[in-house]
Amino acid sequence: MRQRHAISDDDWARIQDFLPGQPGQHGKVAKDNRLFVDAVLWIARTGAPWRDLPERFGH
Repeated sequence: MRQRHAISDDDWARIQDFLPGQPGQHGKVAKDNRLFVDAVLWIARTGAPWRDLPERFGH
């Protein structure tokens, strides 16, 4: 089951290749781009400050 503020699988498929931190790109490989996008959506939809981000999103 998808979390309430999480990006849908269809939307994720559309944007995942545009995000930085992909294997083979210059620089560090991202740990989990989808989790980061979900965190940004959670902040945007709730209006909460970053410090109140739920633990499920990590540090």
